[in-house]
Amino acid sequence: MSSATEDPPRVEPRLIDPEDSAAGEPEAGSPAPAGALSELAAELEKTRAEAAALKDQLLRALAEAENTRRRSQRDREESARYAAAPLARDILPVADNLARALAAVPAEALAKDEALKNLVEGIAATERQLQSALERHNIKTVEALGEKFDGHRHQAMYEMPGEGKPAGTIVQVLQKGYMLHDRLLRPALVGVAKAEPQTAPASQTAPANDAAPPESRGQ
Repeated sequence: MSSATEDPPRVEPRLIDPEDSAAGEPEAGSPAPAGALSELAAELEKTRAEAAALKDQLLRALAEAENTRRRSQRDREESARYAAAPLARDILPVADNLARALAAVPAEALAKDEALKNLVEGIAATERQLQSALERHNIKTVEALGEKFDGHRHQAMYEMPGEGKPAGTIVQVLQKGYMLHDRLLRPALVGVAKAEPQTAPASQTAPANDAAPPESRGQ
């Protein structure tokens, strides 16, 4: 046996033809399989539907947030606008009592008693000051006397002869009503003119046999 090792077989390099290498790969411009296109179209449609749903949810959430903000703002404004209503309802009886005190003093007594006259003038000044304070806070009296009865602002206590006033006209005010801005604090207590019975004309009440027919006169 020979001690020298044998050389490995020599491999000759082989040039690869580009046409042969490209034969097993799809060309860049070749159309994709129909199944792959269907899957891509389905995924695209699904993504579009999800995007539309998310957009709708976002718009609804924004609209709800805006409505909540507007409601909160309106509630705050109304709370500030009508915050004086409970206090005003407690003060109104004081104004009523002052008005009753002034109406209860006869004019003859004022002429005879100087001290009583001074007292009444003080009450009248207090009553005017109170009415001015109420008006500064947008608390105003409800127009009633001579007005047409309005169930939203007046409360009828009874009917009475209107003395020529149309039926439903307010002819007496028992207690003033008050408004706070455009909200009714309490209605005015009033007496309303009732409908008076209609009297028949004199021509209709005359007897029918006052004038005899011309034929009966010649007989």
